[in-house]
Amino acid sequence: MFLLTQFIGLFVISSHVVPNYLDAQVSDQEQLSYGYYFFNIIVSLAMAVLIFVLITKYKLVAFMRIWFLVVLTIALSISLSAIIKLFGLNSYWIALIIAIPLGILKLVRPSIIIHNGTELLIYPGLAAVFAQILSPLYAILFLLLISIYDFWAVWHSGLMQRMAKFQMNEMKVFGGFYIPYLTKELREKIQKMKIKFRGKKINKKIGIKVPIAILGGGDIVFPIITAGVFMNAFNSIAPAIAIILGAFAGLTYLLMVSHKKKFYPAMVYITPGILIGLAIWFLLRYFSLA
Repeated sequence: MFLLTQFIGLFVISSHVVPNYLDAQVSDQEQLSYGYYFFNIIVSLAMAVLIFVLITKYKLVAFMRIWFLVVLTIALSISLSAIIKLFGLNSYWIALIIAIPLGILKLVRPSIIIHNGTELLIYPGLAAVFAQILSPLYAILFLLLISIYDFWAVWHSGLMQRMAKFQMNEMKVFGGFYIPYLTKELREKIQKMKIKFRGKKINKKIGIKVPIAILGGGDIVFPIITAGVFMNAFNSIAPAIAIILGAFAGLTYLLMVSHKKKFYPAMVYITPGILIGLAIWFLLRYFSLA
């Protein structure tokens, strides 16, 4: 799911379907303009976290659900615009009309299909907005700052845990993926059950409970943004692939070393993976041009 979302993100970003009201043009003084947008993004994220803390404290569930609906509908509409464009239609409004009921269904009638299907499209849509207003330098700086925040929010303040629990317990919806946490013992147990009940119908009462690892939306969207920024800057998909594979390697390592019932700041592991992937790409690029 993580890898699929990353590649969908590259497709959406390369389609250039961000609507006019969200489209930001970089000025002739590019670095100054990128710095301006970078500052605005940081301030906006800080304000969003503050608002979320207040919502969590005062349990403003209705307000949060409306905010969530607006954001996910816009993001869905952008990704759907890219898909519709494949059929020769360049209408954002058609995509928006499709996105609105999907967003409502996600909130009022959640299911595995609706949740996973919309999650695959939400983060690429969000990434398409931010990938156009950051330079590679600011994208890396953004990753480092987000990783520091993630470290603080998970392991120091516990803010991330409170936010996640509020979404799941109060809002009954969560932005992110649920990943089965299969230990070696569980995999062996599942394999034995497959052999034992081969060709037979398995009673649900004797099923195996599989722990679930939660991967937050930010851990999914930030690698897409970075990959999109480098893809646009170098007019090549190669650095984007390196970033995605590096992020996936970092996430895989986290899943290997993590323990059940513990929270981990995923970006602390994903960001080094991205930087290593970029370093490998830069070296390959340097020697191929030399």
